[in-house]
Amino acid sequence: MIRSDLVLRLAAQNSHLRERDCEAVVDAIIGRISDALVAGDRVEIRGFGSFAVKEQPVRQGHNPRIGARIVVPAKTVLAFKAGKEMRDRLNPEVDLR
Repeated sequence: MIRSDLVLRLAAQNSHLRERDCEAVVDAIIGRISDALVAGDRVEIRGFGSFAVKEQPVRQGHNPRIGARIVVPAKTVLAFKAGKEMRDRLNPEVDLR
């Protein structure tokens, strides 16, 4: 699902809201999550999962084309961990009896 699909679904489920209003809501939520992550905060959405910013240190790597050793610079990456409810929905328990 892409952002525009989310806006359309939200508008379809809430007939009292205009599509433009739903787009503003989606933009506001995504904007607040992005702002928090840029500030280095952790974002947790109960039942869905959590987003966190992690620092990856400098490391040694290699160029696969020529095999030369290179230094991979430090960087900041986004990490997502699914919540328990989401994991359970993705992996329902199967009765093997």
